[in-house]
Amino acid sequence: MSKIIISCAVTGSIHTPSMSPYLPVTAEAIAEQAIGAANAGAAILHLHARNPETGQPSASVAHYMAFLPFISAATDAVVNLTTGGSAVMTLDERLAAPLAARPEMCSLNMGSMNFALYPMLGKRTEWLHDWEEPFLRNSDNLVFKNTPRDIEGVLRLMGQERGARFEFECYDLGHLYMLKHFADRGLIKTPMFIQFVMGVLGGVAAEPEHLAHLKQTADKLFGDDYKFSVLAAGRQQMALARLGAEMGGHVRVGLEDNLYIARGQLAKSNAEQVALVREMVEDLGRVVATPDEARAMLGLKGKQGVAF
Repeated sequence: MSKIIISCAVTGSIHTPSMSPYLPVTAEAIAEQAIGAANAGAAILHLHARNPETGQPSASVAHYMAFLPFISAATDAVVNLTTGGSAVMTLDERLAAPLAARPEMCSLNMGSMNFALYPMLGKRTEWLHDWEEPFLRNSDNLVFKNTPRDIEGVLRLMGQERGARFEFECYDLGHLYMLKHFADRGLIKTPMFIQFVMGVLGGVAAEPEHLAHLKQTADKLFGDDYKFSVLAAGRQQMALARLGAEMGGHVRVGLEDNLYIARGQLAKSNAEQVALVREMVEDLGRVVATPDEARAMLGLKGKQGVAF
C-alpha cells in the first residue's frame, strides 16, 4: 500500500494541565515532546502554544517563537501551526503566530460549531489552576467561530500570500461541502489534505460508519484531488486510526486528541502514541512516510521562507 503520513498534535488547547502531568505546557516541554514525536516517526507536527506559567492556551507570538526554532533545528518534520487556536480566541489572535512564522502548513477548521468540553469535568474536584474548571464548565455556551469570510481570509493570508498548505479539519459532513465550495471558487490548491476530526461533542461521533460516510462523501466531491487523515478524540483514537489506515488514509495522534495510551493508562509522551500507531500501521503493511516524502505528497513549499 501507499506511504502513510503520521501527524502528531502535541499539546492542543482542549485538555488542561490537571488532567495529565505529561501534557506539555512550557516551551521546553513542547519542543522536547515534538522532537521526540518526530524521532518516533511523525512526519508532521501540529502545534499550539500555551502560557508556561498557567498552561492556558496562548496566541502569543513570543510563546510560539520560544519553541519553534528549537524544533526546526532538531528535526526535519513539517511544522503545522494551528489557525484554530482556542475557541475563546478571536480570529486575529489565532492568526498572529502563523502570520509571523510563515509555516509550511496550517490547520483550518472548515466551519463554525459548538465546541462542548464540559463532559471532561468528570469527577475531578481539584485543579492546579483557577482557570481550568470555569473554562470547561462554560463550554456549554461555547461556539468556535469560523465563518466563510473567516475561512476565505485564512486561505488568502496564509495560503495565497505566504505559501502555506492546509490541514483542512472537517468535524462533520457539512464541512466537506464548505471545502468543496472554496475549491470550486479556485481558492484551494490540490491535493487537499483533509483531516476527519471525530469525537468532539458538537461534531461527528467517532464511529466506524461515520468515517465510512465521510470518506464516501469526500470521494464523491473531490475524486482523486485529496488525501485524508483520521483522528479520533478520546478513547477511540487508536481504533479509528487503524481503520483509517486500512482504508488507505493517513493518521493523526497526540496528546491534543487523547491523553491515554491504553484504558486507564496515561500516555507519558506524544512519542509513545506515535510509536504505538507506527507499529500498528506497519503491521498492516503500510510504510511510514518521511518528512520529505510527506512534503512531496502534499505539495509543500519546504522550509524555505519560514521565519523560524
